[in-house]
Amino acid sequence: MITNKSVLAWIDEMKTLVNPDNVVFIDGSESQLEELRAQAVKSGEMIKLNEDLLPGCYLHRTAVNDVARVEGRTFICSKKEEDAGPTNNWMEPKKAYEMLFNIAKGSYAGRTMYIIPYSMGPVGSEFSKIGFELTDSIYVVLNMVIMTRVGQEVVDALGDSEDWIKGLHCKCNIEEENRYICHFPEDNYIISVNSGYGGNVLLGKKCFALRIASFLGKNEGWMAEHMLILGLENPQGEIKYIAAAFPSACGKTNLAMLIPPEKYRKLGYKVWCVGDDIAWMRIGSDGRLWAVNPENGFFGVAPGTNENSNPNALAATRKNTIFTNVALNLDNNTVWWEGLDKNPPKNALNWKGEKWDYTKYDKADKVNTSGAHPNSRFTAPAVNCPCISSEFNSGKGVPISAIVFGGRRAKAAPLVYQSRSWQNGVFVGSIMASETTAAATGAVGVVRNDPMAMKPFCGYHMADYFGHWLEMGKKLGDKAPKIFNVNWFRTDDEGNFIWPGFGDNMRVLNWILARCEDKVDAVETPIGYVPNIDDLDIEGVDVSEETLKELLTVDKDVWTKETENIAKFYEQFGDRLPKEIKDEFEGLKNRLK
Repeated sequence: MITNKSVLAWIDEMKTLVNPDNVVFIDGSESQLEELRAQAVKSGEMIKLNEDLLPGCYLHRTAVNDVARVEGRTFICSKKEEDAGPTNNWMEPKKAYEMLFNIAKGSYAGRTMYIIPYSMGPVGSEFSKIGFELTDSIYVVLNMVIMTRVGQEVVDALGDSEDWIKGLHCKCNIEEENRYICHFPEDNYIISVNSGYGGNVLLGKKCFALRIASFLGKNEGWMAEHMLILGLENPQGEIKYIAAAFPSACGKTNLAMLIPPEKYRKLGYKVWCVGDDIAWMRIGSDGRLWAVNPENGFFGVAPGTNENSNPNALAATRKNTIFTNVALNLDNNTVWWEGLDKNPPKNALNWKGEKWDYTKYDKADKVNTSGAHPNSRFTAPAVNCPCISSEFNSGKGVPISAIVFGGRRAKAAPLVYQSRSWQNGVFVGSIMASETTAAATGAVGVVRNDPMAMKPFCGYHMADYFGHWLEMGKKLGDKAPKIFNVNWFRTDDEGNFIWPGFGDNMRVLNWILARCEDKVDAVETPIGYVPNIDDLDIEGVDVSEETLKELLTVDKDVWTKETENIAKFYEQFGDRLPKEIKDEFEGLKNRLK
């Protein structure tokens, strides 16, 4: 039950606008959720899967024109255009509200309005923020219940406060030409119309937890980052925490749920997952940087997830999970996707619900010939993950020892290097970039800049965002985490990866933590500090000392060319780019000479 006057007034206003037949408050109780699941199965919105093999699991199919986040239809509606910055689409707020409310008007007629009170982060934690999402989709309700903390306790925690985020989602007619995901940072408001796909409609996720939260963080003195959080436990039982940012297709979830190589497992090393996607970070009473994962579940890409690539993620999907746009195996009423195993079902429906012939699969036309859509998803409760951290629900968060940036670079970045300082580390994050692969674009090595992996998710001007990082560093002083960059994707001249990756990435994490504790020296290069050959453990892995030397080489010619790309990228920020970042760039160019 809601008694908060600001919440009730907004709900009444929205009811008048969208005109629902019924209104249902989501209290988070299992009995209510079970009723909603049954309704969704009856209407065909979801398919109940094999209860013996996948207990509590369901399959959902989105419209074929609605299968991914739509960056071109995503807007930051700040009062001033310059505050949205060159990396965001902008729309004038008054115009945006008018357009969106016209689209939403009467769209709930014949439908039910579901009121979802949700907390990003453990309920009652000083890190946490509360939102209300109104939706006409049971699919959204059931996903939000997995991805966030939902129910009456959230309403109770809010009390009479007006500090909460408004979220309106209207499926409307799922029209592409009228699809908009709009954020009003100064108003704490998110509106999504004409989509039913998770990334556009689970408003707690990227919309709130990054775009709105990054703006709140800047104003309130904390950080909302597109980062995994993992804890690395050594044989003595000490756990150190790392936050890491990677663009898509760079192994973020795999790293978050890393399984140590056998040698390390036998010694007693363990890795604990606190989060695989988003970190909210604040300076604690001890002056250190502390982080929580504001989410309660995983919204993971299904294709490529298997027993070898990420057994922990796969285990998380075995119960109480919602699968979106994967193939349905009709023989046993379970799901399948490309890369799950080498046994595609002979009797199956594809992600569109059509009869599927696995022999017609064509890598060049995945969308039309694959069983599962390339961006098909699983929404799984974090508690299902075998390596979930005991600190996952901790309201105080975990202390961060190191921040890691990474990307997919064939030649430029070495396997690992440490920044020269926090300020230099912010520069390193600002020049983060990843190369496209041939499969995706037909051209290898097209560099896409994605600072801190936040380009699609920063809710304000990116140059001001760099400035906020610099401010946080000043506040942290000598207690700031050390900043590193990694690259698991270095290749030889034939284009073969020369680092094994996956569990062996732990060898690099061990060096990173050793550097944080001043236990090992390093070699200075123009871009930062790389390991001494002897300090990176390659025992038991198929990497020669010669290959390791290549992995750690910083090629001045390649980096001199890289500075041209950096200069071009920085141009768009003009005078708003912080002086400290310009100074770091000049320093790099001078060292390369």
